[in-house]
Amino acid sequence: MEMSKALSPREPIGRGVVAACRLLGIPRSQWYRQQQPPANKVLHRAPPRTLSAEACEQIRTVLNSERFRNQAPRQIYATLLDEGVYYCHWRTMYRILAQHDEVQERRQQRTHPSYTKPELLATAPNQLWGLVGTPDITKLKGEVRLTYYYLYVILDIYSRYVVGWLLDTAESEQSAHKLIAQTCAKQGITPGQLTLHADRGPSMMAKSVEQLLLDLDVAKSHSRPYTPNDNPFSEAHFKTLKYRPDYPGRFASYEQSAEWVATLFEWYNYSC
Repeated sequence: MEMSKALSPREPIGRGVVAACRLLGIPRSQWYRQQQPPANKVLHRAPPRTLSAEACEQIRTVLNSERFRNQAPRQIYATLLDEGVYYCHWRTMYRILAQHDEVQERRQQRTHPSYTKPELLATAPNQLWGLVGTPDITKLKGEVRLTYYYLYVILDIYSRYVVGWLLDTAESEQSAHKLIAQTCAKQGITPGQLTLHADRGPSMMAKSVEQLLLDLDVAKSHSRPYTPNDNPFSEAHFKTLKYRPDYPGRFASYEQSAEWVATLFEWYNYSC
């Protein structure tokens, strides 16, 4: 006896459920299951020990309270157990926090202010100066180990002319104050004429320097933290200094370093 054969497209199709399911390629059980009314479907009931909405809200309030808001649920769970208080397991605490998108670092985090990129333009000399103070690139090594000579340089951004410089044996705000005051007097800077762009070194951020700029009516601008590209011309100038063929690497004394720097800037300003 021949077994049931596959349905051919040329054979007449019956109107029964078997023929329809065979044509669609689905089992009959699936079709019968879909025909059942929703009332006959089995509903999943919550476990009898499930926490109520009021209990979950109470636990969430405890977790975010002033006392526990900086602690992890495991720490809160252990602390409450030591006090004889039990709300739920610490995993349940995590689930309650996750329902409100509160599973994250719970300790107070330091917020960093946003710094805008300085956009400065100079169309003539003595409109915009760049000052580099005491990062490592401006230190000239002495002959003795860990001995440095700190070089402050003010560069005119428009002409790349070194309008002022100062070499000191220590980092101090007095050196920056002295250099800015002397250079402004030497160049004849009038109130409201100049913008001074500097890094965020301690001497550049000192109150005495800020007060001097206010007295001279000089606008101030600072680079963003850890962003040397905001003061590229001044930083590139110090690379020129360090890559000179006659750069000694180490200086025997302060007098030698001051003489070498003076000769360099004389060449840079008038011969380069």
